[in-house]
Amino acid sequence: MEKLPAQMTVVGISKPGGPEVLIPETRPIPVPRPDEILIKVQAAGVNRPDVAQRMGHYPPPPGASDLPGLEVAGEVVALGASARKHKLGDRVMSLVAGGGYAQYCIAMDAQAIAVPPSLSLAEAGAIPETLMTVWHNVFERGALKAGEMLLIHGGSSGIGTMAIQLAKACGAKVIVTVGSKDKAEACIKLGADRAINYKTEDFVAEVKAQTEGAGADVILDMVGGDYIERNYDAAAIDGRIVQIAFLASPKASVNFTKLMIKRLTHTGSTLRPRSNADKAAMVAAIEAKVMPLLREGRVKPLIDSSFPLAQAANAHRRMESSEHIGKIVLLV
Repeated sequence: MEKLPAQMTVVGISKPGGPEVLIPETRPIPVPRPDEILIKVQAAGVNRPDVAQRMGHYPPPPGASDLPGLEVAGEVVALGASARKHKLGDRVMSLVAGGGYAQYCIAMDAQAIAVPPSLSLAEAGAIPETLMTVWHNVFERGALKAGEMLLIHGGSSGIGTMAIQLAKACGAKVIVTVGSKDKAEACIKLGADRAINYKTEDFVAEVKAQTEGAGADVILDMVGGDYIERNYDAAAIDGRIVQIAFLASPKASVNFTKLMIKRLTHTGSTLRPRSNADKAAMVAAIEAKVMPLLREGRVKPLIDSSFPLAQAANAHRRMESSEHIGKIVLLV
């Protein structure tokens, strides 16, 4: 292995604010603790939580890097004393608790996943956060099964485009909500059975029409606000609604009688504060059940655009425009 330099370029948050507060700086290269590995980053995914952190709304958990970036892909260049899963030179992708916007990034050995030959490192950098979010929320919490109907809000997002592919691969039917014709076409191309333009159509009425009045068995929601009650209307008997974000509002006035009458389950989760043991267990399940689909090329991340690390601000502008279809990636 080449000798590691002492310093690296990172993109830090100079103060809470708009995209312009993302500034390149120089920092020492971090040293992995016993159960960690050091990754020479080739690609880092850009996610909504990065935007929230930049604005001062999503602080990193205790002990995590203060740099944004929750997923990376690259080459293993240093190992902690007890790291056994990966070896030097391996191509890996990993969820990280922070620090992805950098030339080098620490990851937990147990949370890193080998990148199959079918994927480029740029593609791999767009996978871990969405894959873990979708796997845990749609399949573990939402318990989606073959033959069921999944409704995805934000179908053209990084999460949405991954959820469409995994749900179709498991034999479910998929309806998405999107905000434009281009986004609708992209979702249908990925396998969605129906794309509803929420600006011109009522998703509750459309879901009912598509399911002969039955409704959706699982609903993946990142909107919140008035969607909460509308999800209860769109859900089937024994439906599961899984909340992963609140792009509208975390507060709503809801008639909860519907929850009882339809025997609904409304759950939710967020990844970043979960324990390392929890995340390692999710990774093990993904390696067993989902990685074969990625290895075979049946599931691939949809990449919207890529930017050099130093242009992270422009990547955030692209995300905040909400015009992106699929994932935005920083190339290091």
